[in-house]
Amino acid sequence: MDKKSMLNYFKPGIIHFMAFPQTMKGDSEDIEETVKAIVNDSYFHAVEISWIKDKKTAQKVKELVAQSGITMAYAAQPRLLTTGQNLNSLNEEERLQALENMKEGIDEAYEMNACGFAFLSGKYDEKKLSEHMDALKKSVLEMCRYAKSKGDMPILLEVFDYDVDKKSLIGPAKRAAEFACEMSNHTDNFGLLADLSHIPLLHETIEESLLPIKDYLKHVHIGNAVIKPECEAYGDAHPRFGFPNSENSVYELRAFLKCLFDIGFLKECPIEDRPIVSFEVKPWKDEDPFAVIASSKRTLDLAWSML
Repeated sequence: MDKKSMLNYFKPGIIHFMAFPQTMKGDSEDIEETVKAIVNDSYFHAVEISWIKDKKTAQKVKELVAQSGITMAYAAQPRLLTTGQNLNSLNEEERLQALENMKEGIDEAYEMNACGFAFLSGKYDEKKLSEHMDALKKSVLEMCRYAKSKGDMPILLEVFDYDVDKKSLIGPAKRAAEFACEMSNHTDNFGLLADLSHIPLLHETIEESLLPIKDYLKHVHIGNAVIKPECEAYGDAHPRFGFPNSENSVYELRAFLKCLFDIGFLKECPIEDRPIVSFEVKPWKDEDPFAVIASSKRTLDLAWSML
């Protein structure tokens, strides 16, 4: 493949609260310093942050990102995962509580000048699948309308596993594509987010995961997973590439990148239009986060060199 630098095709990014998991609940004293470490690393052209409960810290992070010249995206998944809230709950009071949480996140994302807002669907009962889909549609349409009333920030639903760990409604690629198609009939600021880490957990090949959603794919995460129940880091733990008994390393990342080119997600475009491709890697137990980050960068460099 005749290619230029990866910077011609996408913005390499990293999910801050996964690389530094102590910050996931939004109240860690380490938030400012760990964001500073990312923005001072010239490898990264994007950073994904989540809620920051202290307003002064949020303002400092906003200033750091602006000074560094990189792009910020907002990941609302921790707002749902750490609270147990569910946008497709069949209990209307619970659904509305989750929806209000997302609206607060959208407000924060706009305040932080984020370029996009990502979230996930919740747990579901297979016997009541259509009811859960209707509930999710109501929630997401309201989120899209709310976001559009304030600007042009896209609302991105991440495709998670449906029967292993998070057990989210969205879910297998076919269901994700059907939902995105339905949403596109009602709003123009919705899209999907695919994660290499989740593909093994979805029991799908890379092509099976990406081809059905190619017309709705707006954002990508890259990482790893362990799918053997008896092994360490089983489930949606996002261990580093090449972790023992895991599924993704250099060759799988290469295949993933190639498929992103094949479906047209990666292509030469104006620099301001480049999509974000972010590492979603988490130190396992007492692993050093900076070593894990460095390993991720080497893995991407090698995978890119093999395209």
